[in-house]
Amino acid sequence: MPIQQTDSPTDKRPLVSFIVPVFNLPEEMLRACVESVLALELEPSEREIIVVDDGSDLSPERMLSAFGKEVTYVRMANGGVSAARNEGLGRAKGRFVQFVDGDDRLLKGPYEHVLSLARKEDTDMVMFDFTHSADTQAVYEDGAILSGTKLLQTCNIHGAAWSYLFRKEAAGHLRFTKGVAYGEDEEFTVGLLLRVGRVRQTSAQAYYYRERPSSAIHALDERRRQQRLEDNYGVIMRLKELLDTLPAHQQGALERRVAQLTMDYIYNIIMLNDSRSYLHQQIDRLREKGLFPLPRRSYTTKYTWFRRMTNTEIGRRLLCWLLPMTKKER
Repeated sequence: MPIQQTDSPTDKRPLVSFIVPVFNLPEEMLRACVESVLALELEPSEREIIVVDDGSDLSPERMLSAFGKEVTYVRMANGGVSAARNEGLGRAKGRFVQFVDGDDRLLKGPYEHVLSLARKEDTDMVMFDFTHSADTQAVYEDGAILSGTKLLQTCNIHGAAWSYLFRKEAAGHLRFTKGVAYGEDEEFTVGLLLRVGRVRQTSAQAYYYRERPSSAIHALDERRRQQRLEDNYGVIMRLKELLDTLPAHQQGALERRVAQLTMDYIYNIIMLNDSRSYLHQQIDRLREKGLFPLPRRSYTTKYTWFRRMTNTEIGRRLLCWLLPMTKKER
């Protein structure tokens, strides 16, 4: 059953807890991140900034001390971004929670639009867009309020944990799976959507996502490519196991997301591992778990064509030839 919350007029908690996990970041990036939160039109009593240092070699505490009581600094032994986010979530006192990676920042105008949506209509979650540019648009399109289950049934989502603002009570005991370096957001995001009753999507590009060659997602060595694929597979399997615990009306929503993530997994195998035999091995593994062939559904045009092509040996060969070439062209 989706959780719906209403705020009491006497609620003295901060409106938003901003949780910022960091690990070995240049101080100027972290400073810009914190300053982007402080630039928002929020009273000090309405915001809480929690910086969780995941065991950096050099602590940023001295730099953060310049912000005084505006920032709560927490240092922990290195456990990965999932553990850092869990630590911050456990400490958060705000009615809403926003994750912000320490090398990124919030964009003032669009994010204040996100806050305006969260303040009204007892919204549990606001999902927004991101950009690689500091330029922001002035006009935003807002979708209708849907349940999280309905959103999963009918819409494509961006699964990153920083791409939405959510009511803390809606998460309950939900936490990120520790030890997952890649794709940990997907599992948490889907679990959260299945719990919430009122979600609004907006086109506001409220988050500046900085692309860095040294970030985890851009690591290109073979060991990390393999870890990324195994982590993606683990997320898919845990979500598949969740299916049997859900009521019938939610199973269809999760089945769609599992199918889309399986499609992404096959795509990543082709892009990250230049071995047709490895692709065949993984497809056989998916087949054994009932995840292949992909379900015959018309979720999106892209999904439909990908499903058809992966169903045949000729189609898979064509994908192995075309996809890497398309990547190089971009």
